[in-house]
Amino acid sequence: MEIYLIRHTTPLIEKGICYGQTDLDITDTFLEEVSMIQPHLPATDLKIYSSPLQRCKKLADALFESSIVECHDTLMELNCGDWEMQKWDEIPKDEIQPWMDDFVNVVVPNGESYVLLHQRVVDTFESIKRKGENAVIVAHGGVLRSILSHITNTPLKESFDAFTLHYGCVVKIDVQEDSTTHSLLYNYSRQGKEWHRPSKS
Repeated sequence: MEIYLIRHTTPLIEKGICYGQTDLDITDTFLEEVSMIQPHLPATDLKIYSSPLQRCKKLADALFESSIVECHDTLMELNCGDWEMQKWDEIPKDEIQPWMDDFVNVVVPNGESYVLLHQRVVDTFESIKRKGENAVIVAHGGVLRSILSHITNTPLKESFDAFTLHYGCVVKIDVQEDSTTHSLLYNYSRQGKEWHRPSKS
C-alpha cells in the first residue's frame, strides 16, 4: 500500500504571523505550484483525504478533480488558540516562553500542544492505513511531521530538524507487512526558510 503526503501550497499571509487553524487562502502562484506537484503523483486510483481548511482542500480538488475528497478536522494544523493571527514578535514573552521551552508538551493558551495534535493525527493516519487502500493525505506541516515522526519513531522535539517540508512537498510512504518506509519525492522552497516563532529566539 502507498500513502502520499502532500503539504498545502504557499498560504496568503506575510511572514512573521502566527497561524494554525485560521482558514487562510492561497497565493496567486497556486496553479504554478499545482503543476509542479502533479508529476510526482501516481496515475493509479487513490483515496483522497484532506484537512478541511481551504489551503488544503483547494489543492486536493485541483490535483484530483474527478475524485471525492474526504475532509477530516483531525488533519487540521495546530490550534494556536489566542495566538492565531498575532505577530510572533508581539506575543508577550512571559506567555510564549514556556511554550518555547517545551513546544511539544505545553498547550498554547486556548489552543493545543504538539502532543495533542500528534495524537489526533496518528489516530487518523492509522485508521486510513487499516483500510489498506492507496491514499493521499493533503494537510499541513505539523500534520505531516507528526505522521513521519510516528512511522520513524522520531521524537517530536526533533521533528522540525529531521523533516524539512516545504509548501507543496510530496512524500511517499510504502506500507508493507513488516515495514513502513518513506521517500521524499518533491520538496522545493519558493520563498526560503519559514519562521514560525519569534525572531529573537
